[in-house]
This record gives sequence, structure tokens and C-alpha cells, in this order.
Amino acid sequence: MNVVTSAPAYTIDELAQRVGMTVRNVRAHQSRGLLPPPEVKGRTGYYDDDHVARLELIKDMQADGFNLRAIRAALDALPAGAGPEALAFRRRVVAPWTDEEPEIMDRAALVELMGADESALAEAVKLGIVRVLDEDRVEVPAPTLVSAGASVVELGVPLPDVLKLQREMNRHLAAVAKAFVRLYVEYVWHPFVTAGQPEEMWPGVRDALDRLQPLAGEALLATFRLAMESAVADAVGTELAGMTSSGRGRRRGRS
Repeated sequence: MNVVTSAPAYTIDELAQRVGMTVRNVRAHQSRGLLPPPEVKGRTGYYDDDHVARLELIKDMQADGFNLRAIRAALDALPAGAGPEALAFRRRVVAPWTDEEPEIMDRAALVELMGADESALAEAVKLGIVRVLDEDRVEVPAPTLVSAGASVVELGVPLPDVLKLQREMNRHLAAVAKAFVRLYVEYVWHPFVTAGQPEEMWPGVRDALDRLQPLAGEALLATFRLAMESAVADAVGTELAGMTSSGRGRRRGRS
């Protein structure tokens, strides 16, 4: 990693206070190669906003469960001499895309809520609906999804069929998500890279990424509503036609 050469601003104590870390942690990250060395004047090392951005990215990734090896790989993937804008972009990439808070639940309570057994719970784990923390606790990354699934079960749909539907949704929506990201990469990221990744273009690149998720969500929801409306009309129409035909058949049989 390159030594940061922009104007220094913080001593190590000031840097630690700015990012909410201990001096010991800052030094540990530096010794691991996660943080470039300071610019030394006299006997004092001075850090700048690039160091602040890098430490904030490290904190965010650690909070999201990334280990130090993964964090090191993410930082090494940044362009040489990456400034605060590049670091802020990387921080946005690894940040959650939803405001929904994961929920820690008692394992038995979740099984009861879902009307599940251990095999169904294992399938839910494979689908990413549930994460097992230990023998007694699980984490639900998207509580709304579990709640919706439980409500569908209450309607009389067997849980295995609900999990099968979730598996199909995962497959189809993964393809949709990749299609949206492909457009971003082709029309935003590649032109930026071709231009030499100038620092002044980073805010626009990050803003486009921020807008991608809500725009994709709106388009997906609107498309799904139209598709659901058509599917319901077709299915109910077919069922009603079948009921009418069977009713006529019975009447003819009685005459």
C-alpha cells in the first residue's frame, strides 16, 4: 500500500478519537498493513482524512462480520493511492442495502412461528432466510420475509411449498439483480475506469450506485404487480370457466 502524501492533520491520539477506536487498535491495523503509515515530522506521525476513511471502512466491514483477511483483500482491491472518495465508495459497496434490522430469535420460537421442524429450518438456512448462531438462537436477516412466510402458512399453504416458492424467488431475483448490476457496470463503472478513475468522478459513480437499489426495487415491484394482476385474472378465470362447464355437465346428466 502506498504512503499517503496529502496534508497531515491528526496525531495518532486525535485519529483514534476521530474514528472511535483505541490507539492500540489503530496501531494494530497499521502493523497488519491495513493502514498506510503516517507522514512523520520530527518525531511525530501525522495522519489525514484518507486514514480516517480507511479506518471507518474497516470498522464497517468488521461490524458486518468480515474477518481481517477479507478486509485486507477488499482494501488491496482499491486502486493505488485511493483517496477518501474511493474509500467511501468501497464502504458503500459493503454496506447493507436495507434498513431492516436483523432479529435474534429463540430457535424454538422460530420453529413454532413457521410451523416447522428441524429439516425445514435447515432448508431455511440454505435459502439464507435464517442464520444459526448457536443451539438456542438464530438470526433472521429479514424479519419481514419470515413474517410473510408465516402468514402464507396460516392461509393453509404447507411450509415445504412456501420454502419451494422462496427457492424459486431466490433464483429468479438473483438473475434480475445481476441484470441491473450489469447495466451499472457497463454504463457507469466501465466509462469511469476508461476515463482513468479521476477523483472528481467518484461522487457520481457512488451516487449512481445509491440510486440503483431503490430504482430497481420500484421497477421490480411495479412489474410484479402487473404480472400478479394478470396471473390472478387468468387463474381465477380458468377456475370459474371450469366450474361453469362442470355445472352444465351435471345439468345435462340430470335431464
